[in-house]
Amino acid sequence: TEEIKKPKQKSVICGYPISIFFIVVNEFCERFSYYGMRAVLVLYFKYFLKWDDDLATTIYHTFVAFCYLTPILGAIIADSWLGKFKTIVYLSIVYTLGQIVMAISAIHDITDTNKDGIPENMSFHVALSMVGLSLIALGTGGIKPCVAAFGGDQFQDHQEKQRSTFFSIFYLSINAGSLLSTIITPMLRAQECGIYSQQKCYPLAFGVPAALMVVALIVFIIGSGMYNKTAPQGNILVKVCKCIAFAIRNRYRHRYSQFSQRTHWMDWADEKYDKLLIAQVKMVVKVLFLYIPLPMFWALFDQQGSRWTLQATTMDGDFGLLTIQPDQMQTVNPILILVLVPIMDSVIYPLISKCKLNFTPLKKMTVGMFLAALAFIAAALVQLQIDKTLPQFPSGTGVQAKIINMLDRQVDGSTPHTETLTNKMYDYMSFDGRFALEFGGNVSPVSLKNGSRNTLAIIQDGALPRHLEVKTHVTSRAKPEQGANAVRQVFFNGYSSILNITTGTLDFGSTVKNKMSTYANVPHGEAKFHIKDNAGNQCDYSLTLGFGSSYTLLIPSTFKFGTNCEKSINTALDIKPNSFHMAWQIPQYFLITAGEVVFSVTGLEFSYSQAPSNMKSVLQAGWLLTVAVGNIIVLIVAEAAKLPDQWAEYILFASLLLLVDFLFAFMAYFYTYIDPAKIEAQFAHSDPKDKEKKKSLEMGRKDSDGNSNSDRKSSYTSHNEKKDVQSRM
Repeated sequence: TEEIKKPKQKSVICGYPISIFFIVVNEFCERFSYYGMRAVLVLYFKYFLKWDDDLATTIYHTFVAFCYLTPILGAIIADSWLGKFKTIVYLSIVYTLGQIVMAISAIHDITDTNKDGIPENMSFHVALSMVGLSLIALGTGGIKPCVAAFGGDQFQDHQEKQRSTFFSIFYLSINAGSLLSTIITPMLRAQECGIYSQQKCYPLAFGVPAALMVVALIVFIIGSGMYNKTAPQGNILVKVCKCIAFAIRNRYRHRYSQFSQRTHWMDWADEKYDKLLIAQVKMVVKVLFLYIPLPMFWALFDQQGSRWTLQATTMDGDFGLLTIQPDQMQTVNPILILVLVPIMDSVIYPLISKCKLNFTPLKKMTVGMFLAALAFIAAALVQLQIDKTLPQFPSGTGVQAKIINMLDRQVDGSTPHTETLTNKMYDYMSFDGRFALEFGGNVSPVSLKNGSRNTLAIIQDGALPRHLEVKTHVTSRAKPEQGANAVRQVFFNGYSSILNITTGTLDFGSTVKNKMSTYANVPHGEAKFHIKDNAGNQCDYSLTLGFGSSYTLLIPSTFKFGTNCEKSINTALDIKPNSFHMAWQIPQYFLITAGEVVFSVTGLEFSYSQAPSNMKSVLQAGWLLTVAVGNIIVLIVAEAAKLPDQWAEYILFASLLLLVDFLFAFMAYFYTYIDPAKIEAQFAHSDPKDKEKKKSLEMGRKDSDGNSNSDRKSSYTSHNEKKDVQSRM
């Protein structure tokens, strides 16, 4: 166990212990590390590990659930074994290793033996990712209940004002770290890096958070000699669980009618535990019972980092002066928090109070859940509009074909959908299996793979034209990868010479006559393509690109190098760019954030007001548990529902939350508010025999001093602090 060490008197500046500055910097770096990594995680699953949306969502929420389950383990280790300081140090080392492993797992060159940019051994990267995420979940969750309380331990009893200011600064650092990281790491991800081939830079997006975690650990250790370290004194959560377990077992043993009944089932713990402890547990259990419906709120709330981010990949992120990445839209939440919290406290709640409305904490939580349900209805409406802009890919048995005339004249031909083929190109036409093209009386059968999307180029073959099949999509139901800033370019060379085409650092390779070059991702904006032949002639062609589009650029047989050479190049739009703007996500972010402010802040405030001071850590553990269960609900629904349309899944979640909200309102209607201090006062003068019979109370008191102080210190000196304990830690 740790010895109690008093801080040195000289380690004070402006009335504040110098040690707290190390703790604040540590928290900023740690939150930057966690939220930075989490911001790009679901896109890493989808685009690097090549998982589908459902699997990416499932693993993402499994990870978040573990991050909110491990705080219970961290609290037990700190209070019963190692103490807060050693727990933070040891689990931060685990945390740092996890971040480093995640960064290594994203280096595609490790298994890219043929240097084509695609890892050959994806299982290796998946295994490393799972190891890294497991270590991160253990580390971030383990230190979560310790850091704020450890900061509070640095102050003396006469420093209440300084302690209050510290917590304000502490939670400001949490918000600053999470806000900056969700802006910066998506920008790092959007860069391209690699040894053999340039790909989206996930190693950098994970590497910077890993570096910040190293800094966090070093800074925290540097302040070691200045900290006030309190010895572990036993964990109240363990004691509460043992008391409840004994009451249940004892009640089961006395379940027969010959035994007299007791007023409350917790009274069956009276044979072993102090009456005061039993009364305190009753108060806690009463609040925990109200927690039962709460996970459904978090099931919706935490989808900002999964489903809503994936939704943003199919939207237009061009905001004029700014280009927003889909994972950067998550920054709307912390920005709105900074705006809405003071508005709620200074405007909305006072207005409601002046209207003589009894807006109790439980009613506020009910409204918060209702707002979250409305957010998902808004997300469903947005998804319906997005679906209208998405291409209609062929069904399993059908095929689609785009016909392009590469000749310098009109073609006398027809298809089952057209009487003549006079135009230079046609949009995709759908066929049921085999069909035929007719050229000058000659029938040319076409056989395409079921479920495929193809381009048929009409070329000259001797005396008659014929079709040349070029596949542009095969059994694909998705837009080009990295949707917000990637397009796919294809060149069809009808020119008589071999051509080499490049743009930026991308090389499409040599393209011979009547052949297509490979697909390549080109960033959003104006792309300049350089077309060269073997003689050194060059033609530059510019094309303004949106988000998520796909083009076929056609170089006809009449193409000639020289002035205005680019005018003879034609463009065929295979997939339209994302046209529904990302700004339409702001209403759903506003609703979910307003719901969070009303629900989360009020929920913790209510919980703390209804429980004894030495049980606040138990309620904190229970609250974090509801977040974990909420994420488990998401992965269950994502795997079990299997709805064909994403908007339908949003409506399903909204409906479930509305149902749970009704249940919570019913439970809240019958809840009676209590004053824990008055109830505890009734047990101030216990029977001496009772004191001798239950020796566990004294340990509970000592634990209360350790835990309740830190909890009371972190129990929200302002509404901002209340909210941030849960949502940012």
